[in-house]
Amino acid sequence: MSDAAATKRIFLVRHGETEWSRSWRHTSRTDVALTPEGEQRAMLLAPRLAVEQFKLVLTSPMQRATRTSELAGFGQRAERTPDLMEWDYGSYEGLTTAEIRVSNPSWTVFHDLVPGGETGEQVAQRCQRVIDRALAVDGDALFFAHGHVLRVLTATWLGLSPEDGEHFVLDTGGLSILGFEREARVIKLWNTRSGA
Repeated sequence: MSDAAATKRIFLVRHGETEWSRSWRHTSRTDVALTPEGEQRAMLLAPRLAVEQFKLVLTSPMQRATRTSELAGFGQRAERTPDLMEWDYGSYEGLTTAEIRVSNPSWTVFHDLVPGGETGEQVAQRCQRVIDRALAVDGDALFFAHGHVLRVLTATWLGLSPEDGEHFVLDTGGLSILGFEREARVIKLWNTRSGA
């Protein structure tokens, strides 16, 4: 690996708070807006991200992610890609884990099937595509997306299984950075919130 490749970083931003994220409802294809708190947190990311030079900026097409990218200063640059959409929760869309566990007491998205939704492996395939895009550019990348897909992306980056994404908690409005230590893929920064 070249020295230039070893300095590459991928910045990850989970979208700001929504009414559904605040109430722990699984939100994939439902296009909910940011709360005022979510908008404020997104704006606080702008000064931190403005000092970086990104060769690639991608966002999920959902408004909670695109609005976060706009408020963080990247609305004109962020390319929308369905590969960064949230894990498709199928018939569990809009439900909390507690509600799902009424009928499936030990259910977790990382270890159990999602009726009518995606498997972890399908999410990981999408994540690998955006990782490949980041690795193909000469410089850093910035992704605006959602909690579970970014957790699977991180596991994929580290060579772990999609299920291992359960170990990487992400807050709304959180910033994380993936990169390298020599040739090893690493987490350089995890789940920080500007102004918190």
